[in-house]
Amino acid sequence: MSLIPSFFRGRRNNTFDLWDPFQDFPFTGGALSVPGEMASFANTQIDWKETPEAHVFKADLPGVQKEEVKVEVEEGRTLQISGDRWVEKEEKNEKWHRVERSSGKFMRRFRLPENVKVDEVKAAMENGVLTVTVPKAEVKNPDVKAIDISG
Repeated sequence: MSLIPSFFRGRRNNTFDLWDPFQDFPFTGGALSVPGEMASFANTQIDWKETPEAHVFKADLPGVQKEEVKVEVEEGRTLQISGDRWVEKEEKNEKWHRVERSSGKFMRRFRLPENVKVDEVKAAMENGVLTVTVPKAEVKNPDVKAIDISG
């Protein structure tokens, strides 16, 4: 994105505004088409990091209450984070100029490695950031028994 003076586009009110090259491009049909419901799936941004003790997932969910989010472990090792983000209702005396925040259902799924304790998963939400911690199981080294060689 770049700053483009308003004389390039007569519809702007400000002298300078952020230029969006795809603003008026029709994404209907074709390979670039993203249905409205699927767009919110793509907008849920999640980081996954591995520490020596656990796998940690962080999801940016601004404006979403913890009661609107579900964290589940399915089929043994599939972590699923899902929920709903609702759009504000327009009042009669209000006029919306732009709606850019996504709304609707969101869902992300992650296949967890074998060395996790799925019965000890913890989730916390603070300042619009969901943190899911999946502790690792201790990797047991196989018992090695020395065999005496005769002869």
